[in-house]
Amino acid sequence: MIVFVTGDHEYSGEATLPLIAAELEKNYGFQTKFLKAFPDHNSEENIPGLEALKEADVAVFFLRWRRLPADQVKYIEDYLKSAKPVVGFRTTTHAFNYPKGHELEKWNSFGELAFNAPPGWGGKANHTHYGHKSTTDVSIIPEASKNPILTGVGNNFHASSWLYKVLPDYPAKGSTWLLMGHPINPDKKDATDQPVAWTGKNSYGGKFFITTLGHPEDFSVEPFQHLVINAIHWAAGKPIPKKWAGKIDINVPYRQ
Repeated sequence: MIVFVTGDHEYSGEATLPLIAAELEKNYGFQTKFLKAFPDHNSEENIPGLEALKEADVAVFFLRWRRLPADQVKYIEDYLKSAKPVVGFRTTTHAFNYPKGHELEKWNSFGELAFNAPPGWGGKANHTHYGHKSTTDVSIIPEASKNPILTGVGNNFHASSWLYKVLPDYPAKGSTWLLMGHPINPDKKDATDQPVAWTGKNSYGGKFFITTLGHPEDFSVEPFQHLVINAIHWAAGKPIPKKWAGKIDINVPYRQ
Protein backbone atom coordinates (compact mmCIF):
# COMPACT_ATOMS: atom_id res chain seq x y z
CA MET A 1 0.00 0.00 0.00
CA ILE A 2 1.31 3.42 -1.01
CA VAL A 3 -0.11 6.15 1.24
CA PHE A 4 0.04 9.72 -0.08
CA VAL A 5 -0.02 12.50 2.53
CA THR A 6 -0.60 15.99 1.10
CA GLY A 7 -1.17 19.51 2.31
CA ASP A 8 0.59 22.47 0.69
CA HIS A 9 -0.54 26.00 0.06
CA GLU A 10 1.06 26.54 -3.31
CA TYR A 11 1.87 23.57 -5.54
CA SER A 12 -1.40 21.61 -5.78
CA GLY A 13 0.05 18.35 -4.52
CA GLU A 14 -3.51 17.31 -3.67
CA ALA A 15 -4.30 17.55 -7.41
CA THR A 16 -1.13 16.22 -9.09
CA LEU A 17 -0.37 13.26 -6.87
CA PRO A 18 -3.83 11.60 -7.19
CA LEU A 19 -3.08 11.30 -10.91
CA ILE A 20 0.22 9.59 -10.06
CA ALA A 21 -1.65 7.31 -7.63
CA ALA A 22 -4.22 6.43 -10.30
CA GLU A 23 -1.43 5.59 -12.75
CA LEU A 24 0.27 3.36 -10.19
CA GLU A 25 -2.98 1.45 -9.68
CA LYS A 26 -4.02 1.25 -13.33
CA ASN A 27 -0.75 0.28 -14.96
CA TYR A 28 1.71 -0.83 -12.29
CA GLY A 29 -0.25 -3.02 -9.88
CA PHE A 30 -0.08 -0.89 -6.73
CA GLN A 31 -2.73 -0.22 -4.13
CA THR A 32 -2.85 3.38 -2.98
CA LYS A 33 -4.58 5.57 -0.43
CA PHE A 34 -4.70 9.33 -0.68
CA LEU A 35 -4.87 11.75 2.25
CA LYS A 36 -5.16 15.54 2.04
CA ALA A 37 -5.60 18.56 4.25
CA PHE A 38 -9.20 19.24 5.28
CA PRO A 39 -11.30 21.16 4.46
CA ASP A 40 -8.82 22.44 1.83
CA HIS A 41 -5.13 22.76 1.02
CA ASN A 42 -4.77 25.87 3.21
CA SER A 43 -5.94 24.01 6.31
CA GLU A 44 -2.72 23.66 8.25
CA GLU A 45 -4.00 21.77 11.29
CA ASN A 46 -5.85 18.73 9.96
CA ILE A 47 -5.07 15.81 7.65
CA PRO A 48 -7.73 13.19 8.38
CA GLY A 49 -7.01 9.49 8.00
CA LEU A 50 -3.33 9.39 8.98
CA GLU A 51 -3.96 6.11 10.76
CA ALA A 52 -3.64 4.61 7.25
CA LEU A 53 0.12 4.93 7.74
CA LYS A 54 -0.09 1.89 10.02
CA GLU A 55 -0.81 -0.19 6.90
CA ALA A 56 1.55 1.63 4.52
CA ASP A 57 4.49 0.02 2.75
CA VAL A 58 5.62 3.42 1.41
CA ALA A 59 4.61 6.90 2.58
CA VAL A 60 4.71 9.76 0.06
CA PHE A 61 4.72 13.29 1.49
CA PHE A 62 3.99 16.62 -0.18
CA LEU A 63 3.57 19.01 2.75
CA ARG A 64 4.22 22.67 3.49
CA TRP A 65 4.14 24.47 6.84
CA ARG A 66 1.60 22.29 8.61
CA ARG A 67 0.78 22.50 12.34
CA LEU A 68 -0.90 19.16 12.85
CA PRO A 69 -2.10 18.16 16.33
CA ALA A 70 0.00 15.74 18.34
CA ASP A 71 -2.29 12.78 17.78
CA GLN A 72 -1.92 13.12 14.00
CA VAL A 73 1.85 13.67 14.13
CA LYS A 74 2.11 10.49 16.21
CA TYR A 75 1.05 8.41 13.18
CA ILE A 76 3.83 10.02 11.12
CA GLU A 77 6.37 9.53 13.89
CA ASP A 78 5.41 5.87 14.35
CA TYR A 79 5.75 5.30 10.62
CA LEU A 80 9.21 6.87 10.54
CA LYS A 81 10.29 4.86 13.57
CA SER A 82 9.31 1.69 11.71
CA ALA A 83 12.14 2.53 9.24
CA LYS A 84 9.82 2.00 6.29
CA PRO A 85 10.56 3.93 3.08
CA VAL A 86 9.53 7.52 2.46
CA VAL A 87 9.24 9.68 -0.67
CA GLY A 88 9.10 13.47 -0.54
CA PHE A 89 8.39 16.40 -2.85
CA ARG A 90 9.59 20.01 -2.83
CA THR A 91 8.15 21.89 0.17
CA THR A 92 8.33 18.75 2.28
CA THR A 93 11.76 20.10 3.26
CA HIS A 94 9.73 22.55 5.35
CA ALA A 95 6.70 20.41 6.06
CA PHE A 96 5.95 21.81 9.53
CA ASN A 97 5.93 25.26 11.07
CA TYR A 98 5.33 25.14 14.81
CA PRO A 99 6.02 28.25 16.90
CA LYS A 100 9.16 28.42 19.00
CA GLY A 101 8.75 26.53 22.24
CA HIS A 102 5.87 24.36 20.96
CA GLU A 103 5.95 20.76 22.14
CA LEU A 104 6.18 19.62 18.51
CA GLU A 105 8.80 22.17 17.41
CA LYS A 106 11.33 19.44 16.55
CA TRP A 107 9.11 18.50 13.58
CA ASN A 108 10.04 21.78 11.92
CA SER A 109 13.19 19.80 11.03
CA PHE A 110 11.16 17.09 9.28
CA GLY A 111 13.19 17.59 6.07
CA GLU A 112 16.39 16.75 7.90
CA LEU A 113 14.93 13.93 9.99
CA ALA A 114 13.25 12.10 7.10
CA PHE A 115 15.14 13.17 3.96
CA ASN A 116 18.66 14.39 4.83
CA ALA A 117 17.46 17.79 3.62
CA PRO A 118 17.78 21.21 5.28
CA PRO A 119 15.93 21.45 8.62
CA GLY A 120 13.24 23.86 7.50
CA TRP A 121 13.11 27.02 5.42
CA GLY A 122 15.78 29.72 5.85
CA GLY A 123 17.65 29.19 9.09
CA LYS A 124 21.33 28.42 9.47
CA ALA A 125 21.27 26.28 6.32
CA ASN A 126 20.04 29.29 4.32
CA HIS A 127 17.52 27.04 2.59
CA THR A 128 15.95 29.38 0.04
CA HIS A 129 15.26 29.66 -3.71
CA TYR A 130 16.33 31.69 -6.72
CA GLY A 131 13.14 33.57 -7.52
CA HIS A 132 9.61 32.86 -8.73
CA LYS A 133 10.46 34.03 -12.24
CA SER A 134 13.30 31.53 -12.60
CA THR A 135 13.15 27.94 -13.82
CA THR A 136 15.56 25.00 -13.72
CA ASP A 137 17.51 22.95 -16.23
CA VAL A 138 17.90 19.45 -14.80
CA SER A 139 20.65 16.98 -15.68
CA ILE A 140 21.72 13.55 -14.50
CA ILE A 141 24.79 13.54 -12.28
CA PRO A 142 27.25 11.39 -14.28
CA GLU A 143 28.17 9.16 -11.34
CA ALA A 144 24.48 8.31 -10.92
CA SER A 145 23.75 7.54 -14.57
CA LYS A 146 23.21 3.82 -13.95
CA ASN A 147 20.94 4.29 -10.95
CA PRO A 148 17.68 2.44 -11.69
CA ILE A 149 15.58 5.39 -10.51
CA LEU A 150 16.88 7.32 -13.53
CA THR A 151 15.72 4.72 -16.07
CA GLY A 152 14.00 6.51 -18.95
CA VAL A 153 14.55 9.95 -17.43
CA GLY A 154 17.00 11.05 -20.11
CA ASN A 155 20.09 13.16 -19.63
CA ASN A 156 18.38 16.56 -19.47
CA PHE A 157 14.96 18.11 -19.00
CA HIS A 158 13.53 21.48 -18.07
CA ALA A 159 11.49 22.08 -14.92
CA SER A 160 9.21 24.97 -14.05
CA SER A 161 10.27 24.75 -10.40
CA TRP A 162 12.53 27.57 -9.31
CA LEU A 163 15.66 26.04 -7.87
CA TYR A 164 15.96 25.41 -4.14
CA LYS A 165 19.28 26.10 -2.44
CA VAL A 166 20.43 23.19 -0.26
CA LEU A 167 24.23 23.32 -0.48
CA PRO A 168 26.74 23.38 1.13
CA ASP A 169 25.57 21.40 4.15
CA TYR A 170 22.81 19.34 2.52
CA PRO A 171 22.05 16.73 1.30
CA ALA A 172 23.48 15.35 4.51
CA LYS A 173 26.38 12.89 4.51
CA GLY A 174 25.38 9.43 3.33
CA SER A 175 23.04 10.68 0.60
CA THR A 176 23.35 9.68 -3.06
CA TRP A 177 22.85 12.59 -5.45
CA LEU A 178 20.90 11.77 -8.61
CA LEU A 179 20.01 15.01 -10.42
CA MET A 180 21.55 18.48 -10.56
CA GLY A 181 19.62 21.67 -11.20
CA HIS A 182 20.96 24.74 -13.00
CA PRO A 183 19.06 28.00 -12.36
CA ILE A 184 17.69 29.86 -15.38
CA ASN A 185 17.06 33.60 -14.89
CA PRO A 186 17.80 33.53 -11.14
CA ASP A 187 17.19 36.57 -8.95
CA LYS A 188 20.55 36.23 -7.20
CA LYS A 189 23.92 36.93 -8.85
CA ASP A 190 25.61 34.23 -6.78
CA ALA A 191 23.11 31.52 -7.78
CA THR A 192 24.80 28.15 -8.18
CA ASP A 193 23.84 24.66 -9.32
CA GLN A 194 22.10 22.57 -6.67
CA PRO A 195 21.14 18.90 -6.32
CA VAL A 196 17.40 18.44 -6.93
CA ALA A 197 16.96 14.71 -6.25
CA TRP A 198 18.76 12.33 -3.91
CA THR A 199 18.32 9.12 -1.96
CA GLY A 200 19.78 7.70 1.22
CA LYS A 201 18.95 6.43 4.68
CA ASN A 202 17.33 8.83 7.09
CA SER A 203 17.84 9.32 10.81
CA TYR A 204 15.36 6.51 11.53
CA GLY A 205 17.19 4.01 9.31
CA GLY A 206 14.60 4.02 6.54
CA LYS A 207 15.46 4.54 2.89
CA PHE A 208 14.16 7.64 1.19
CA PHE A 209 13.88 9.46 -2.11
CA ILE A 210 13.30 13.20 -2.28
CA THR A 211 13.14 15.78 -5.03
CA THR A 212 12.99 19.54 -4.55
CA LEU A 213 11.08 19.71 -7.83
CA GLY A 214 7.28 19.56 -7.74
CA HIS A 215 5.77 22.60 -9.46
CA PRO A 216 2.50 21.34 -10.99
CA GLU A 217 3.89 21.93 -14.48
CA ASP A 218 6.78 19.58 -13.67
CA PHE A 219 4.27 16.74 -13.43
CA SER A 220 3.30 17.24 -17.08
CA VAL A 221 6.92 16.59 -18.18
CA GLU A 222 7.45 12.95 -19.14
CA PRO A 223 11.03 12.63 -17.78
CA PHE A 224 9.79 13.85 -14.40
CA GLN A 225 6.92 11.36 -14.55
CA HIS A 226 9.47 8.60 -15.19
CA LEU A 227 11.44 9.79 -12.16
CA VAL A 228 8.40 9.72 -9.88
CA ILE A 229 7.07 6.34 -11.00
CA ASN A 230 10.56 4.82 -10.78
CA ALA A 231 11.22 6.30 -7.34
CA ILE A 232 8.04 4.84 -5.90
CA HIS A 233 8.87 1.41 -7.34
CA TRP A 234 12.36 1.71 -5.83
CA ALA A 235 11.00 2.76 -2.46
CA ALA A 236 8.58 -0.17 -2.48
CA GLY A 237 11.42 -2.59 -3.23
CA LYS A 238 10.01 -3.46 -6.63
CA PRO A 239 11.94 -3.63 -9.93
CA ILE A 240 11.79 -0.55 -12.11
CA PRO A 241 9.18 -1.24 -14.83
CA LYS A 242 10.69 -2.73 -17.97
CA LYS A 243 7.83 -1.30 -19.99
CA TRP A 244 6.77 2.34 -19.65
CA ALA A 245 2.98 2.60 -19.79
CA GLY A 246 3.17 5.97 -21.52
CA LYS A 247 2.95 9.63 -20.67
CA ILE A 248 0.40 10.52 -18.01
CA ASP A 249 -2.12 13.25 -18.80
CA ILE A 250 -1.46 15.79 -16.05
CA ASN A 251 -2.50 19.39 -16.58
CA VAL A 252 -2.77 21.11 -13.20
CA PRO A 253 -2.35 24.90 -13.09
CA TYR A 254 -0.08 26.71 -10.67
CA ARG A 255 -2.09 28.56 -8.01
CA GLN A 256 -0.16 31.83 -7.80
